[in-house]
Amino acid sequence: MDATNLPPLSVSDFLACASQVLEGAFPVLTVEGEVASMAVRQGKFVFFDLKDETGSVSCFMMVWQLRVALEDGMQIAVQAVPKLTARGKFSLTVQQVRPVGQGSIKKNFELLRQRLNAEGLFAPERKRPVPEWPEHIAVVSSPQAAGYADFMTIISQRWGGMQVDVYAVPVQGAGAADRIIRAIERCNRRATVPQVLAIVRGGGSADDLQVFNDEALVRAIAASRVPTVVGVGHDTDETLADLAADVRAVTPTNAAQLITPDATAVQARLAEQLQAMKRTIIATADDEQIAVQHQLAEARVKLARRQQVLEQQCAALQARLRLYNPAATLARGYALVRGQATVGQTITIERYSDMITAEVTHVERKTTNETGEIRHT
Repeated sequence: MDATNLPPLSVSDFLACASQVLEGAFPVLTVEGEVASMAVRQGKFVFFDLKDETGSVSCFMMVWQLRVALEDGMQIAVQAVPKLTARGKFSLTVQQVRPVGQGSIKKNFELLRQRLNAEGLFAPERKRPVPEWPEHIAVVSSPQAAGYADFMTIISQRWGGMQVDVYAVPVQGAGAADRIIRAIERCNRRATVPQVLAIVRGGGSADDLQVFNDEALVRAIAASRVPTVVGVGHDTDETLADLAADVRAVTPTNAAQLITPDATAVQARLAEQLQAMKRTIIATADDEQIAVQHQLAEARVKLARRQQVLEQQCAALQARLRLYNPAATLARGYALVRGQATVGQTITIERYSDMITAEVTHVERKTTNETGEIRHT
C-alpha cells in the first residue's frame, strides 16, 4: 500500500493508533529496573521512573495496587501495559510490583515492617491465644504442598476428630497473595467461624516466601476475627505474616503442635490426676475414719462418766427415799397414828407388823419453855 495515498491522521488519532498497536504487540509485559523519582500524588496515584544504565521509562499505578514498600534505588520487576499518552509520552501502566534481588527484597521487607509496626499491627497486646481444646479449625494452604501434608498428619495424630475446614490456595507465585486473602475473608464470613485459622506452607527460597510479605495479605491476617497461626518455611525463615499472626509457628508441623493438645499426653495426665484423686479420697476417708473413731471413743468415755454420775445420783436419791420411807421408820419401832387426838375419838395406830384401833381416853399436852425443856400439862 502506498502510504502517500492514505488520508492524513490527526496527532491524536496517530497517537491512539500507535498506542493500540503497541498494546496489541505487548498486552502485558514484565520489565525490570531500578526505581527513581518515586512519588505518591493526591494519596491515590503512584509515579516513578524505571531505569537501567542506558534507558528510563515512566511508570504509573494506583496506590491500592502497590503491595510493596517502594524506595528510590530499589531493584524491581513490574508487570505492566505500555501506553502512549495524548501528549506523545511513552509510559508503563503498572499492574504489579515485586522486589528483585536479595538487597531489594530485604530493603522492602524492612521498610514495610517498620511502617506496619508503627501502625501497631505487630503489637504484643493484639495477640490472642488459641483455645486449649479446639473442636473446629481451618487451614489455608496448598494440598499439594509438603507442609500441608505434615500439618494434617500431626493434627490427626495429636487430636483427631476435629472439624477441619480446608481452603485450598496456591502459596507462591503471581496471584497467590490475593487467593490467600480471599480464603481468609471467606473463613471470617462463615456463620459459625472456626476457633483457629492456620496458614501454612513448607520451606522454599526467599522468592517463594515473598507472598507472605505482601502488605495486603499481612493486613488481612492482622484483621482476621479468627485467631491466626502462621507456620511458613523453616526455623530460620521470618515473614511479615509471621509477625502479624496471633501465634507464630516456625514450621507447619510446629503450627499443628501449637494448635492441638497431644491426646496421648492428655490421657496420661488425666489418668495421673485420677490416681491422685483416688489417693486423696482414700487418704481423706482414712483421716475421717480416724477422726470419727477418736470422736466415738471420746463420746464413749464421756457417756461412761455421765452414766457413773447419774448412777451415783440415783443411788443417793434411793438412799434418801429409803431414809424417808415410813415403812423404814415403822421398822425401827415407831408407829403412825391417824385420827383426832380428842378424848372419846377412835384412832388407828399403824405399826410395822400390825394395825391397832383404839379410843382416846386421855390427852396430855406438851409445851416447851424458853430453855427447850418439855413440860406436860
